[in-house]
Amino acid sequence: MAVSGDCRYSGFNLNFNDSDANRIIQIKMVLSTPVAKLFMVGPIYAKRLKQLEIKTVGDLLYHFPFRYLDYSLISSINKIQPGEIVSIKGQITAIKNVYTQRGKRFQKATVQDSTGNIDVIWFNQPFIIKNLKVGYEVNLSGKVDLFNRKITFVSPEYEISRGRETIHTGRLVPVYHETYGVSSKWLRSRIAPLIKTIVPQIEEFLPTKIREKHNLLELKKSLEQIHFPKTKKKADEARKRFAFEELFLLQLAVLKRKRIWQQKKLAHQLSIDEKKLSFFIQSLPFKLTQAQTRALKEILADLNKQKPMNRLLEGDVGSGKTVVAAAAIFAAYLNKVQSALMAPTEILANQHFLTLNQLLTPLGLKIGLLTASLASKTRLPNGRQADFDLLVGTHALIHKRAKFKNLGLAVIDEQHRFGVEQRAKLTQKTPHVLTMTATPIPRTIALTLYGDLDLSVLDEMPPGRQVVKTWVVPPQKRKAAYEWIKKEIKKNKSQAFIVCPFIEESSTETLKSVRAATSEFKNLQKEIFPKLKLGLLHGRLKTKEKTNVLKKFKEQKIDILVSTPVVEVGIDIPNATIMLIEGAERFGLAQLHQLRGRVGRGKKQSYCLLFSGQQGKTTFKRLRALEQTNIGMELAEIDLKIRGPGEIYGIHQHGFFNLKVASFTDQPLIEKTKRTAEMIINKIKLYPRLQERLEEYTIKQVEPN
Repeated sequence: MAVSGDCRYSGFNLNFNDSDANRIIQIKMVLSTPVAKLFMVGPIYAKRLKQLEIKTVGDLLYHFPFRYLDYSLISSINKIQPGEIVSIKGQITAIKNVYTQRGKRFQKATVQDSTGNIDVIWFNQPFIIKNLKVGYEVNLSGKVDLFNRKITFVSPEYEISRGRETIHTGRLVPVYHETYGVSSKWLRSRIAPLIKTIVPQIEEFLPTKIREKHNLLELKKSLEQIHFPKTKKKADEARKRFAFEELFLLQLAVLKRKRIWQQKKLAHQLSIDEKKLSFFIQSLPFKLTQAQTRALKEILADLNKQKPMNRLLEGDVGSGKTVVAAAAIFAAYLNKVQSALMAPTEILANQHFLTLNQLLTPLGLKIGLLTASLASKTRLPNGRQADFDLLVGTHALIHKRAKFKNLGLAVIDEQHRFGVEQRAKLTQKTPHVLTMTATPIPRTIALTLYGDLDLSVLDEMPPGRQVVKTWVVPPQKRKAAYEWIKKEIKKNKSQAFIVCPFIEESSTETLKSVRAATSEFKNLQKEIFPKLKLGLLHGRLKTKEKTNVLKKFKEQKIDILVSTPVVEVGIDIPNATIMLIEGAERFGLAQLHQLRGRVGRGKKQSYCLLFSGQQGKTTFKRLRALEQTNIGMELAEIDLKIRGPGEIYGIHQHGFFNLKVASFTDQPLIEKTKRTAEMIINKIKLYPRLQERLEEYTIKQVEPN
């Protein structure tokens, strides 16, 4: 069936008078068109929109409002009461700039309808005089108040009446996430034409049976009603559809990844020598916990299968993930295949190298270390590239310098910190893959994002591990806390970490209480702890400088290490018993928990002090949770409910997926979309539009491994 439409109003000049197939292709081209080509956007606004992750016309349509201003109460002027939020329609009879006795300026207009007139004022918006003229018909929406004892519209939204449906006034008005130079009003004015021209041509991709079963609006209606809803109910129906769509596509993408991985031919099938593995476990200077034993049993079972393992090992800092990984590496060694362990930082790679050397070198394994700073003098056995059983390293492992003869096992630590391509390069020869994380991931997120991975959880700590006492320190007790730290270091010969969120003072940072590491280091050394030895550690130091600082700290030549969150992983100082975190409200509970895990690693009682520059109820509630529990999973669940995954993990920094409409706390919807995806994944070819949409989605989204 032919459809006719014209897109000139939105900046395109496409006439749809073709067959269905051609029309669909044309619409896809329009949706993938850069926003810079839209009417009244151009390169300057396109650059600003990029900050909101809006690059194409399709991105703009999927930039949904997060709330609505209710301007749907329309009134005549004579019925308006002070305190009301209302909308009116009338004619401007006067408008001018008014100057106060103090030289300040505001804009004042008079608007009338058939029932009377009302004063309207705006503050510091001189451009309004140019936009609105006497005689114009206008729609006004906002709060009515008393000004100079007269009923007055104070700073209302305005819209010149042009005989078409309003988008800024007289209705439920969408409010969007904004950025510098891009307001909600600007976004509304660019999205509204697309709703009229592009959206009617967009094809539905959700199968009819699925939409009917789950009572979901069709795509066109949903896009229209989420941006410019007729009623709150219609907006909710649209959000319901997009929440389902979002999780459904995510579940399909996860299942697709799982199917592709399982179809790959395994590089090396491993046999498990239980006798020798038992000898390795018994030779350890400690007994494995029940959780470690359970996880190792699951991993060894995977290694013995004909399909490649793809397992996530999750456990708190200090729960013993490295030992479990070491046992898997030993199993690979017994099969005469190589292993690789990739860590996100040189500090963590060095820590793994030292630990695994102690555990595995006595058993005959040749272990190498490869990092960017070791480019010219790689620490490989006998200096030969391929002559190793285990190669530990950073991103350097995926470059040409790392030559594997027969890679059978890849271990990726803190895997969400690596990009998809980086992980893919390490696993392109299809070894068994074990990924590890100390970041506590709520079960709802794990089931959704990591549905293609088998999950093993270390949910208990080794015996003797100290419970770190945690205190939220109010500003008035800061001085007393410093005095306590001095006494604790002197009395017990302990050491302390002081962690700050930034390396340098930010010119855009408005929270004055947030202390940057460099300036705080100088302040602490001079004013607070002049008689103690302080060191400074941050990500911008050269590797030699970092190594030197950490060596001094380990050798107790430094009493207090002032640092950025670079100490979050990979630093093991048993004598450090105090962790002080500045600007604690700026971290997620999961990250605070990991920082806290840097202490309590020896026999002495350890402490964590949380200094916050904010005293709001939500902030206090979050931080108090750290006082009450030492279980990472519980803290992650609390943070998920309060802040959402984006705030907890830092989407861009850590690769976690950020949902626009759906919620990772919506367990029923997660399970519903998972079941639906499992039912349809094997017959997705019957639904070509859904298959195409999944292809676009998979390419566009960052895929967790």
